[in-house]
Amino acid sequence: MSAAFLHEIDWRRPWLAPYAETGALLTQVADWRVQLNALATVHKLCNHRGLPIRFVPQAELPSGVAYEAFISDTGRVPTRENLHDFFNALVWLSLPATKMRLNALQASMLAKADVGPTRGKLRDFATIFDENAAIFVTRDASLNDLLRRHRWKELFLGRRDTFWRECEVWLFGHALVEKLVCPFKAITTHAFPLIADASYFSWHPVDKRHWLDQAVSKSLSDQLTTVDFTPLPVLGVPGWWEGQDAGFYADSNVFRPMRNSRDASA
Repeated sequence: MSAAFLHEIDWRRPWLAPYAETGALLTQVADWRVQLNALATVHKLCNHRGLPIRFVPQAELPSGVAYEAFISDTGRVPTRENLHDFFNALVWLSLPATKMRLNALQASMLAKADVGPTRGKLRDFATIFDENAAIFVTRDASLNDLLRRHRWKELFLGRRDTFWRECEVWLFGHALVEKLVCPFKAITTHAFPLIADASYFSWHPVDKRHWLDQAVSKSLSDQLTTVDFTPLPVLGVPGWWEGQDAGFYADSNVFRPMRNSRDASA
């Protein structure tokens, strides 16, 4: 019998579509970590040093060794029996180049002794990306502009009929996905914008995922900081929640206007 916590997941949720096939498979096996490692072997998952990725019990992480440094040095990913670590592993399987790049950035900063009470700008960015990011991929830069300026009604209502022909939202952060197992309106992600060619929107989902993974991993430079994110209330994405009328988006506690901007509106 599979782990009980896995049965909390409703794979019909639209935001889980990119992960649903593999995720549902993992919920049907007796030992999901064994199946994870089988899939990691099939897909030849490696870290940035070329070491095979393996999902291991948390107890294998030595005391005093940083989690990201351990993955970098060994290829082993400490994985507990909970939703948080399950989704982390699922993202590794689905978007491995991006996870590899994030781990490389984290390990590099750790090697430079970027430790202590503050993480530093790059580690802060990488940690937030890993935990709470979503990729906002669009063919139309004006949608990025609406998102950046918090023009929620224009983005989600005014462009609603064409939204999914011009834009997609891919959840990446495993803490974000974990929160959405029990969704509530105020859940907000750190959106990372990405421009795609118009042809992207006609591709097969597998081809989209591969392109997205490569494009995002290549865009993660060591110059990025948290100012490169913009907040996105996840359940405002068209079709991702019920009752998305003008009143829904008028809730300024969730769909907040941009601070210190005359152009912002909710």
